[in-house]
Amino acid sequence: MLSSELLSVFLIDDDDVACESVIRSFKKSGIPFPIITAGDGLEALEILRGSHPTKKIPEPFVILLDLNMPRMNGFEFLKELRNDAALSSNVVFILTTSNDDNDRSRAYQDHIAGYMVKSAVGQQFNHLAKLILSYQDTVFLPGRRRA
Repeated sequence: MLSSELLSVFLIDDDDVACESVIRSFKKSGIPFPIITAGDGLEALEILRGSHPTKKIPEPFVILLDLNMPRMNGFEFLKELRNDAALSSNVVFILTTSNDDNDRSRAYQDHIAGYMVKSAVGQQFNHLAKLILSYQDTVFLPGRRRA
C-alpha cells in the first residue's frame, strides 16, 4: 500500500492521556496511520479549513471526536461541520466517556459513522485501532486510490 493511500486519523480530544493512549495503541498494533490531534472543536475547524499555523490533515481521513471539551464541544463542532458545505461530508466517529442514550441519539442525528464509549473500546484502545484498520480496508472514501 502506498503512503498516499493510508487513511489519516484526526483525533479531536482535550484529554492528553486519552490522546496518547490512542496514539500508543495504533503504534503497538503496527498500524501506520498518521494521527493529527486537536484539543477542541475550534482548533479542529482551523485545521480542517487550512487556517491553522502548523497543523494540516492529509486526505483521506476519519475524525475521532470527543464530546466533552472546552471552548467548542463535540456537538457544537458537529453542528459547524455539518453546516459547512466544504466539510459536511467528513466521516466522524464519536469516541467519548458518555454512555448517555440522549448523547448517542443526538450524535447519530448529526450523521456520525459510529459511537464508541472509551471504557468499552478496550484496554489501551486496542479495539479502536482494529476498527480503523478494518474501516480502511473496506470503505472507499473520496480521494483514496486502490492499487
